[in-house]
Amino acid sequence: MKKIFLIAALNISFLSIAQEMTTADALRYAVENMNGTARFRGMSGAFGAVGGDLSAISINPAGSLFFNNNFASVTVSSFNNSNNANYFGTKSKENFSTLDLNQVGAVLVFSDASGKSDWNKISVALNYDNTNNFDNRMFIAGRNPSNSISQYFVDQANFIANTPFNDYQYEMGYDTYIINPSEDDPNVFVSNVSPGGNYYQDYFSTSNGYNGKLTANVATSYKDKLFLGINLNAHFTDYVTTSRLYEYNSNPENPNTQPTVREIVFDNQLSTYGSGFSFNLGAIYKINESLRIGAAYESPTWYRLNDELVQDLYTYGNVNVPSGDENRSYASPIFVFPTYKLRTPSKITASATYIFNKKGLISIDLAEKDYSNTEFKNTNQNDFRDLNSQMSLNLKKAFELRIGGEYKIKQWSLRGGYRFEESPYETGDIIGDLTGYSAGVGYNFGESKLDLSYANSHRNYNQNLISSGMTDTARIRNVQNNVTLTYSINF
Repeated sequence: MKKIFLIAALNISFLSIAQEMTTADALRYAVENMNGTARFRGMSGAFGAVGGDLSAISINPAGSLFFNNNFASVTVSSFNNSNNANYFGTKSKENFSTLDLNQVGAVLVFSDASGKSDWNKISVALNYDNTNNFDNRMFIAGRNPSNSISQYFVDQANFIANTPFNDYQYEMGYDTYIINPSEDDPNVFVSNVSPGGNYYQDYFSTSNGYNGKLTANVATSYKDKLFLGINLNAHFTDYVTTSRLYEYNSNPENPNTQPTVREIVFDNQLSTYGSGFSFNLGAIYKINESLRIGAAYESPTWYRLNDELVQDLYTYGNVNVPSGDENRSYASPIFVFPTYKLRTPSKITASATYIFNKKGLISIDLAEKDYSNTEFKNTNQNDFRDLNSQMSLNLKKAFELRIGGEYKIKQWSLRGGYRFEESPYETGDIIGDLTGYSAGVGYNFGESKLDLSYANSHRNYNQNLISSGMTDTARIRNVQNNVTLTYSINF
C-alpha cells in the first residue's frame, strides 16, 4: 500500500525531482567531449576549415566537399578515465577503461566536370559519432569534520513539511531513524546522528552509457571557391549512474531516549534516456590554394528526456530504538518521472587553415558557447524556474581553442594537436578549464587508410557526495587517455 501511495504522490507532483536536479545534469549534455575518427582526434578536432573527414562535418558541414571520392570509415576507441579525489585531505584514485565503436559513416561525392554550372559539386553524407562516452568510476573517502549526510534527509523532511503529499525521501529517513520531529516543534525535523563531527564518509559511483549523434549532411560548392553545407542531427542518449554513500561515527549517544544512528548506507540508481534534434550550418571559403577560412553555426540541441530512480537506505547499530530495530532498511520502488525537456546552448566556430606545399597543414578553430542559455522545461515551467535562474547566473559564455597540424612523408601522415576549453562556470572553482593534447599517425595504402591517435586531457572539478543538505565537496582531477583506430576506404 505504501508503494502505491508513493507512486501516486510522484504522479501528482514533479516538484521532488525538479528540486534535486542540478546544473551538473544539464552540463552532462551541454558539454561535449572530443570524439571522432583517429585523424580528427590526432589534430585535436581543429577541422573547421580543413574538411575531408567524416567527424569534421560535425564542426563545419561544408567539410564534406573536400573528399575527392566516395569515402567510408569506421572507428574504435579505447576510453580511459582516471579520477584522483581529495576529500578533507584524504586522497583516493579510481581508473576505468572501455572499448567502444566510436564512429561509422560514409559520404558520396557528385562532381560536374562539364562546366555548365558554377555549382559544380555536391556531397551527401551519413555519419554516426559517439559524442560522449559516459563510462566512468569514482571513489571518494575521508573524515568530514562537521557535516553528516543525515542533513540531506533533514533538508528533504523540512522542505516537504507543508506540502499536501508526503515525500518518500522523508519516509525513508524517518523509518530508518535518521530523522525525528524536534521536541520543540513537531513540524521541524532534526537529525538523529549524534553531533560532534568526525564522520567517516566514502562514496563510490559507476556510470555507463553514451550520447550519440546521427548526422545527415548535404553540401555544395560554387566555382570551387565557396563551400556551403547543412547537417540535420538526431541525438540519442542512454545514461545510468549507480552510487553508494556510506557514513560511520562513534560519537557519544544522543541525550535522553533520542535514537542514535551509527552507520548509514544510501544507494541510488538513476537512469536517463531520451532523444533530441539539432542542425548545423557551415561555410568554407578558399582564398587561394594555400589558405582557407571557415565559419559554422551549431543550433541548440532540443532534448526530450526521461528519468527512472531507485533508492535504498540502510542504518546499522541504532541505539535507543525498539528491540529488533538496531538495523533498519527502506527500499523504494522504481520511480518513472514525467518526460521533461532540455535545451543546450548553440555554438559558433571560426576557423582558418594554411596548407603548405601540399605536404602539410596547420589549422586553428575558435569556438564560442554561452552555457547560461541552458534551460530545462516541462508542462509546469515553475518546476525549473529556480534551477534555470541559477544556471543563468552561474554559467557563462565559454571559448574553446583548437590547434592542429599534419605533415605527410610519402604514404605516412604525422599529426599533433592542442585543445583548451574554458570552464562553463563564472568561477573555475566548481569546474576548471580543460587542457588537452593529441598526436597521431596514418598510413595510406592507396584505396584505403589506417589511422591511429592518442589524446590526453585533464580538468579539475568539485564533486558533491549528495545533492542537497550537505555542501561539502571533494576535489576531483579527471584525466582522460584515449587511443583511437580508424580504417577508411575510397570506393
